[in-house]
Amino acid sequence: MDAFLSDQLYARVADAPPVPGNSARLLKDATENYPAWRQAIGEARRTIYLESYFIREDYIGGEFAAALAAKAREGVRVRIIYDWFGALGFTSRRFWRRLREAGVEVRCFNPPRFSSPFGWLSRDHRKMLTVDGEVGFVFGLCIDQRWLGDLKRKLAPWRDTGMEIRGPAVADLERTFAQVWELAGRPMPPNESPDRMANPHAGDASMCVIAGSPHSARTYRLDLLVAANAKRSLWLTDAYFVPTTPYAQGLCAAAMNGVDVRLLIPGLSDVPFTRAMMRSGFRPLLEAGVRIYEWQGTMLHAKTAVVDGRWSRVGSTNLNLTSWIGNWELDVAIEDRNFAGMMERMYEEDLANANEIVLGAQVEAVQRSGAVLPAKGRAKARPRASLFLRVSRVVGMIITNQLGLNPSEALIMAISGLVTLATVVIIALWPWVIAGPLVVIGVWVALALLARAYKLYSQGRRQAELREASSGAEAKPERVMD
Repeated sequence: MDAFLSDQLYARVADAPPVPGNSARLLKDATENYPAWRQAIGEARRTIYLESYFIREDYIGGEFAAALAAKAREGVRVRIIYDWFGALGFTSRRFWRRLREAGVEVRCFNPPRFSSPFGWLSRDHRKMLTVDGEVGFVFGLCIDQRWLGDLKRKLAPWRDTGMEIRGPAVADLERTFAQVWELAGRPMPPNESPDRMANPHAGDASMCVIAGSPHSARTYRLDLLVAANAKRSLWLTDAYFVPTTPYAQGLCAAAMNGVDVRLLIPGLSDVPFTRAMMRSGFRPLLEAGVRIYEWQGTMLHAKTAVVDGRWSRVGSTNLNLTSWIGNWELDVAIEDRNFAGMMERMYEEDLANANEIVLGAQVEAVQRSGAVLPAKGRAKARPRASLFLRVSRVVGMIITNQLGLNPSEALIMAISGLVTLATVVIIALWPWVIAGPLVVIGVWVALALLARAYKLYSQGRRQAELREASSGAEAKPERVMD
């Protein structure tokens, strides 16, 4: 049977040709992921590579730290990459120092630097673990007690998804780790280069390791292609769903063409205002026939897709621009009907703990028909767009002289005018309130540019001197003895 996408499309769109001969195991929540990681770490003989957005300094973080430190003392090469911003406020320097003292090599990714004022905005959001080059894990979880919940405080575990991989694709995981390791310091020794040929075939699954990086948009292009190629079903789970217009239109087009498009998102979020931002874009999706569900639990943190019962994606990429274009992300796309079947069954189980969002007009139509709405699984959608988004839309329509405004937009127009007027008054009476921060940022950027320019100029001069010295030595005539 033909593949869902051709090898050529994977190579051109995601820069990740499929790797055959792998096995994949679906891991649900921390109750399945953490024990699998611990077992693999405990059996390590040569190497352990762990890349995590953060490791929280709590009970579960301490447990993993102790296991990694013990392996380092045994002589296993243990390397850890964590993100500076991700770990901020969660992990102390003492935590990392203890690991280093035990022999663990730890690197912090992209801390703030004077030479790059806004460089810290791009983060390493990848989450993976490999052991001995033989087994790998890709997941959406971090190492944090919240993923296990807290019975004493009556907090349910966070919902998340990961997968275990065996076979040649593990070498691709290690290759992505080596790339980020080099970005954070010196590269790995040449004799430690990952090798697909070192791993025998472990199954029949073909998979692509998609290494997202800033401005590459690999996963974004793939997600657009998958939405356009879906024929029967497209079931998505996402923690922070704020899609671009092209992607939202792709989902709408698929739904209107008869594809069963479903979206599962959290009912509660750990990031303020995210739920309101997500809901602000629901109406066009719902009107096109996309079915949207809100998870009824502490937090839904998974980032997955399953399409037509044959193609799946598991990893760290959220369906928003920050993940698609701004961060380093890691996902695995797998073509395997058995794995996709497990993904679909897990999705259906999740929907049993979710409320479906429907438009108010749909609720009213059902009520007029005399039908009874189920108590579980239905919630009326109301306009919940944030004020900023609504104001931006109206102001943009006014500036570009677009049609479509109606009397209900009068309040937003009035608020926009008042906000603009207040800003002008502040600038006129207290200009330092606006100018002060801008001056600080401007001076920082200017000095960073000058420092970078001087550094590049110095490198150029050194290279020119070396070339001149080299050419002079070659042109120097030999001394002839009389």
